[in-house]
Amino acid sequence: MSTTHSSQDIVTQVRRDILRMVHKVNSGHPGGSLGCAEFFVSLYNEIMELKEGFDMDGINEDVFFLSNGHISPVFYSVLARRGYFPVEELNTFRLIDSRLQGHPTTHEGLPGIRIASGSLGQGLSVAIGAAQAKKLNKDSHMVYALMGDGELQEGQNWEAIMYAAAKKVDNLIATVDLNGKQIDGSTDKVLPMGSVEGKFKAFGWEVLTVEEGNDLTAIGNALREAKSMSGNGKPICILLKTEMGNGVDFMMHTHAWHGKAPNDEQLESALAQNPETLGDY
Repeated sequence: MSTTHSSQDIVTQVRRDILRMVHKVNSGHPGGSLGCAEFFVSLYNEIMELKEGFDMDGINEDVFFLSNGHISPVFYSVLARRGYFPVEELNTFRLIDSRLQGHPTTHEGLPGIRIASGSLGQGLSVAIGAAQAKKLNKDSHMVYALMGDGELQEGQNWEAIMYAAAKKVDNLIATVDLNGKQIDGSTDKVLPMGSVEGKFKAFGWEVLTVEEGNDLTAIGNALREAKSMSGNGKPICILLKTEMGNGVDFMMHTHAWHGKAPNDEQLESALAQNPETLGDY
Protein backbone atom coordinates (compact mmCIF):
# COMPACT_ATOMS: atom_id res chain seq x y z
CA MET A 1 0.00 0.00 0.00
CA SER A 2 1.15 3.52 -0.67
CA THR A 3 3.15 5.11 2.12
CA THR A 4 1.80 8.51 1.11
CA HIS A 5 -1.72 7.67 2.24
CA SER A 6 -2.97 7.27 5.78
CA SER A 7 -4.62 4.07 6.95
CA GLN A 8 -7.92 5.96 7.06
CA ASP A 9 -7.50 6.94 3.41
CA ILE A 10 -6.94 3.29 2.57
CA VAL A 11 -10.03 2.25 4.55
CA THR A 12 -12.15 4.73 2.59
CA GLN A 13 -10.82 3.43 -0.72
CA VAL A 14 -11.33 -0.17 0.38
CA ARG A 15 -14.98 0.67 1.08
CA ARG A 16 -15.28 2.01 -2.47
CA ASP A 17 -13.71 -1.16 -3.85
CA ILE A 18 -16.14 -3.37 -1.90
CA LEU A 19 -19.19 -1.42 -3.04
CA ARG A 20 -18.14 -1.30 -6.68
CA MET A 21 -17.24 -4.99 -6.79
CA VAL A 22 -20.55 -6.29 -5.47
CA HIS A 23 -22.56 -3.75 -7.47
CA LYS A 24 -20.98 -4.71 -10.79
CA VAL A 25 -22.04 -8.37 -10.53
CA ASN A 26 -25.11 -7.75 -8.34
CA SER A 27 -23.74 -10.37 -5.98
CA GLY A 28 -21.59 -10.61 -2.87
CA HIS A 29 -21.44 -9.70 0.80
CA PRO A 30 -20.92 -5.98 1.45
CA GLY A 31 -22.16 -5.80 5.06
CA GLY A 32 -19.49 -7.82 6.84
CA SER A 33 -16.83 -6.64 4.39
CA LEU A 34 -17.48 -3.00 5.24
CA GLY A 35 -17.56 -3.82 8.94
CA CYS A 36 -14.09 -5.36 8.78
CA ALA A 37 -12.36 -2.79 6.54
CA GLU A 38 -10.54 -1.13 9.44
CA PHE A 39 -9.38 -4.48 10.82
CA PHE A 40 -7.90 -5.64 7.51
CA VAL A 41 -6.17 -2.33 6.80
CA SER A 42 -4.69 -2.21 10.30
CA LEU A 43 -3.54 -5.82 10.09
CA TYR A 44 -1.96 -5.63 6.64
CA ASN A 45 -0.78 -2.03 6.69
CA GLU A 46 0.49 -1.68 10.25
CA ILE A 47 0.77 -4.99 12.13
CA MET A 48 1.87 -8.02 10.15
CA GLU A 49 5.50 -8.65 9.28
CA LEU A 50 5.44 -9.68 5.62
CA LYS A 51 8.05 -10.63 3.06
CA GLU A 52 8.17 -9.29 -0.46
CA GLY A 53 6.30 -11.53 -2.84
CA PHE A 54 4.13 -14.47 -1.85
CA ASP A 55 4.71 -18.14 -1.15
CA MET A 56 2.24 -20.62 0.28
CA ASP A 57 4.50 -21.77 3.12
CA GLY A 58 4.74 -18.34 4.74
CA ILE A 59 8.01 -19.20 6.48
CA ASN A 60 9.72 -16.33 8.34
CA GLU A 61 6.71 -14.04 8.03
CA ASP A 62 3.34 -13.57 9.70
CA VAL A 63 0.41 -15.34 8.05
CA PHE A 64 -3.33 -14.69 8.06
CA PHE A 65 -6.32 -16.97 7.49
CA LEU A 66 -9.82 -15.72 6.72
CA SER A 67 -12.38 -18.19 8.03
CA ASN A 68 -15.60 -16.32 7.18
CA GLY A 69 -14.75 -16.38 3.50
CA HIS A 70 -17.93 -14.69 2.30
CA ILE A 71 -16.37 -11.31 3.19
CA SER A 72 -13.91 -11.87 0.36
CA PRO A 73 -14.45 -8.37 -1.14
CA VAL A 74 -12.60 -6.68 1.74
CA PHE A 75 -9.86 -9.32 1.67
CA TYR A 76 -9.34 -8.97 -2.08
CA SER A 77 -9.30 -5.18 -1.91
CA VAL A 78 -6.71 -5.05 0.87
CA LEU A 79 -4.52 -7.67 -0.81
CA ALA A 80 -4.62 -5.75 -4.07
CA ARG A 81 -3.93 -2.41 -2.38
CA ARG A 82 -1.03 -4.11 -0.55
CA GLY A 83 0.45 -5.15 -3.90
CA TYR A 84 -0.26 -8.88 -3.98
CA PHE A 85 -1.93 -8.58 -7.40
CA PRO A 86 -2.98 -5.72 -9.70
CA VAL A 87 -5.74 -3.49 -8.36
CA GLU A 88 -7.37 -3.67 -11.81
CA GLU A 89 -8.08 -7.36 -11.20
CA LEU A 90 -10.75 -6.35 -8.67
CA ASN A 91 -12.83 -5.67 -11.78
CA THR A 92 -13.10 -9.46 -12.30
CA PHE A 93 -14.78 -10.20 -8.95
CA ARG A 94 -17.16 -13.19 -9.15
CA LEU A 95 -16.83 -13.52 -12.93
CA ILE A 96 -16.49 -16.95 -14.54
CA ASP A 97 -12.84 -18.12 -14.59
CA SER A 98 -11.76 -15.20 -12.39
CA ARG A 99 -9.23 -15.75 -9.61
CA LEU A 100 -11.48 -13.61 -7.40
CA GLN A 101 -14.36 -15.94 -6.70
CA GLY A 102 -17.16 -15.17 -4.24
CA HIS A 103 -15.37 -17.21 -1.62
CA PRO A 104 -11.56 -17.39 -1.74
CA THR A 105 -10.13 -20.43 -3.50
CA THR A 106 -6.60 -21.67 -4.06
CA HIS A 107 -6.78 -23.58 -7.34
CA GLU A 108 -6.23 -20.45 -9.45
CA GLY A 109 -3.18 -19.42 -7.41
CA LEU A 110 -4.26 -15.98 -6.21
CA PRO A 111 -1.39 -14.42 -4.21
CA GLY A 112 -2.30 -13.91 -0.56
CA ILE A 113 -4.84 -16.76 -0.41
CA ARG A 114 -3.63 -19.83 1.48
CA ILE A 115 -6.90 -21.69 2.03
CA ALA A 116 -10.33 -21.97 0.44
CA SER A 117 -12.81 -20.66 2.98
CA GLY A 118 -16.30 -21.05 1.62
CA SER A 119 -17.44 -23.48 4.30
CA LEU A 120 -17.69 -21.73 7.66
CA GLY A 121 -16.08 -22.97 10.85
CA GLN A 122 -12.83 -24.34 9.44
CA GLY A 123 -10.40 -21.41 9.38
CA LEU A 124 -9.41 -21.55 13.03
CA SER A 125 -8.44 -25.21 12.73
CA VAL A 126 -6.18 -24.40 9.79
CA ALA A 127 -4.65 -21.44 11.64
CA ILE A 128 -3.85 -23.66 14.63
CA GLY A 129 -2.08 -26.13 12.35
CA ALA A 130 -0.07 -23.32 10.78
CA ALA A 131 0.86 -21.98 14.22
CA GLN A 132 2.07 -25.40 15.33
CA ALA A 133 4.06 -25.74 12.10
CA LYS A 134 5.80 -22.45 12.87
CA LYS A 135 6.75 -23.75 16.30
CA LEU A 136 8.17 -26.94 14.77
CA ASN A 137 10.12 -24.85 12.24
CA LYS A 138 11.44 -22.56 15.01
CA ASP A 139 9.74 -19.67 13.21
CA SER A 140 8.92 -16.92 15.72
CA HIS A 141 6.34 -15.17 13.53
CA MET A 142 2.63 -14.95 14.34
CA VAL A 143 -0.46 -16.56 12.87
CA TYR A 144 -3.62 -14.45 12.64
CA ALA A 145 -7.17 -15.58 11.90
CA LEU A 146 -10.56 -13.90 11.54
CA MET A 147 -13.93 -15.50 12.25
CA GLY A 148 -17.50 -14.22 12.32
CA ASP A 149 -19.62 -14.38 15.45
CA GLY A 150 -22.42 -16.22 13.65
CA GLU A 151 -19.76 -18.65 12.46
CA LEU A 152 -19.08 -19.59 16.08
CA GLN A 153 -22.35 -21.50 15.94
CA GLU A 154 -20.38 -24.13 13.98
CA GLY A 155 -19.23 -26.88 16.35
CA GLN A 156 -15.79 -27.40 14.81
CA ASN A 157 -14.74 -24.01 16.20
CA TRP A 158 -15.15 -25.21 19.76
CA GLU A 159 -13.07 -28.32 19.16
CA ALA A 160 -10.36 -26.04 17.78
CA ILE A 161 -10.70 -23.58 20.66
CA MET A 162 -10.35 -26.42 23.17
CA TYR A 163 -7.39 -27.92 21.28
CA ALA A 164 -5.47 -24.64 20.96
CA ALA A 165 -5.56 -24.05 24.70
CA ALA A 166 -4.71 -27.66 25.56
CA LYS A 167 -1.69 -27.63 23.24
CA LYS A 168 -0.56 -24.13 24.34
CA VAL A 169 -0.72 -22.66 20.83
CA ASP A 170 0.48 -19.25 22.00
CA ASN A 171 1.67 -17.85 18.66
CA LEU A 172 -1.94 -17.51 17.45
CA ILE A 173 -4.16 -14.41 17.55
CA ALA A 174 -7.74 -15.17 16.54
CA THR A 175 -10.13 -12.25 16.04
CA VAL A 176 -13.91 -12.57 16.12
CA ASP A 177 -15.97 -10.06 14.15
CA LEU A 178 -18.56 -9.50 16.86
CA ASN A 179 -21.21 -7.54 14.96
CA GLY A 180 -24.18 -9.41 16.40
CA LYS A 181 -25.69 -10.12 12.98
CA GLN A 182 -25.89 -12.95 10.47
CA ILE A 183 -27.83 -13.61 7.29
CA ASP A 184 -31.13 -14.47 9.04
CA GLY A 185 -31.06 -11.73 11.67
CA SER A 186 -29.32 -11.06 14.96
CA THR A 187 -27.12 -13.80 16.36
CA ASP A 188 -29.07 -13.62 19.61
CA LYS A 189 -32.31 -14.48 17.78
CA VAL A 190 -30.91 -17.13 15.44
CA LEU A 191 -28.91 -19.03 18.07
CA PRO A 192 -27.93 -17.21 21.27
CA MET A 193 -24.36 -17.96 22.34
CA GLY A 194 -24.36 -16.22 25.71
CA SER A 195 -21.07 -14.60 26.64
CA VAL A 196 -18.53 -15.25 23.88
CA GLU A 197 -15.88 -13.68 26.10
CA GLY A 198 -16.80 -15.98 28.98
CA LYS A 199 -16.69 -19.03 26.73
CA PHE A 200 -13.21 -18.29 25.36
CA LYS A 201 -11.91 -17.62 28.87
CA ALA A 202 -13.48 -20.85 30.14
CA PHE A 203 -11.70 -22.71 27.34
CA GLY A 204 -8.36 -21.31 28.52
CA TRP A 205 -7.75 -18.41 26.14
CA GLU A 206 -6.53 -14.90 26.80
CA VAL A 207 -9.27 -12.50 25.66
CA LEU A 208 -9.17 -8.83 24.66
CA THR A 209 -12.41 -6.97 23.90
CA VAL A 210 -12.43 -3.94 21.60
CA GLU A 211 -15.60 -1.91 22.11
CA GLU A 212 -14.79 0.42 19.20
CA GLY A 213 -14.16 -2.24 16.59
CA ASN A 214 -14.23 0.20 13.69
CA ASP A 215 -11.64 2.53 15.17
CA LEU A 216 -8.21 2.11 13.59
CA THR A 217 -6.34 3.21 16.70
CA ALA A 218 -8.28 0.87 18.97
CA ILE A 219 -7.78 -2.05 16.59
CA GLY A 220 -4.06 -1.40 16.21
CA ASN A 221 -3.59 -1.09 19.96
CA ALA A 222 -5.44 -4.36 20.57
CA LEU A 223 -3.41 -6.24 17.95
CA ARG A 224 -0.15 -4.93 19.41
CA GLU A 225 -1.24 -5.82 22.93
CA ALA A 226 -2.25 -9.29 21.78
CA LYS A 227 1.14 -9.79 20.17
CA SER A 228 2.85 -8.70 23.40
CA MET A 229 0.88 -11.41 25.23
CA SER A 230 2.04 -14.20 22.88
CA GLY A 231 4.52 -16.83 23.98
CA ASN A 232 2.99 -17.23 27.43
CA GLY A 233 1.31 -20.58 26.98
CA LYS A 234 -2.16 -19.41 25.91
CA PRO A 235 -3.78 -18.63 22.55
CA ILE A 236 -5.19 -15.11 22.27
CA CYS A 237 -8.64 -13.99 21.14
CA ILE A 238 -9.67 -10.46 20.19
CA LEU A 239 -13.40 -9.76 20.29
CA LEU A 240 -13.94 -6.92 17.85
CA LYS A 241 -17.31 -5.19 18.26
CA THR A 242 -17.91 -3.91 14.73
CA GLU A 243 -20.86 -2.43 12.88
CA MET A 244 -21.99 -4.36 9.82
CA GLY A 245 -22.07 -2.04 6.81
CA ASN A 246 -19.87 0.51 8.55
CA GLY A 247 -19.30 3.74 6.62
CA VAL A 248 -22.52 3.58 4.60
CA ASP A 249 -25.44 5.03 6.53
CA PHE A 250 -28.24 2.94 5.00
CA MET A 251 -26.30 -0.33 5.41
CA MET A 252 -25.58 0.12 9.11
CA HIS A 253 -27.67 -1.15 12.07
CA THR A 254 -29.31 -3.93 10.05
CA HIS A 255 -28.51 -7.43 8.82
CA ALA A 256 -30.22 -6.72 5.48
CA TRP A 257 -26.94 -6.05 3.66
CA HIS A 258 -25.22 -9.25 4.74
CA GLY A 259 -25.46 -10.63 1.19
CA LYS A 260 -27.19 -7.98 -0.92
CA ALA A 261 -25.68 -5.71 -3.57
CA PRO A 262 -26.60 -2.01 -3.92
CA ASN A 263 -28.46 -0.82 -7.01
CA ASP A 264 -27.23 2.10 -9.12
CA GLU A 265 -28.80 4.81 -6.95
CA GLN A 266 -27.66 3.17 -3.71
CA LEU A 267 -24.12 2.79 -5.06
CA GLU A 268 -24.00 6.48 -5.94
CA SER A 269 -25.13 7.41 -2.43
CA ALA A 270 -22.65 5.05 -0.77
CA LEU A 271 -19.71 6.25 -2.86
CA ALA A 272 -20.60 9.87 -2.11
CA GLN A 273 -20.14 9.05 1.57
CA ASN A 274 -16.67 7.64 0.82
CA PRO A 275 -14.80 10.00 -1.55
CA GLU A 276 -12.03 8.51 -3.68
CA THR A 277 -8.61 8.54 -1.98
CA LEU A 278 -6.22 6.14 -3.74
CA GLY A 279 -7.89 5.91 -7.14
CA ASP A 280 -10.53 3.51 -8.39
CA TYR A 281 -9.63 0.59 -10.63
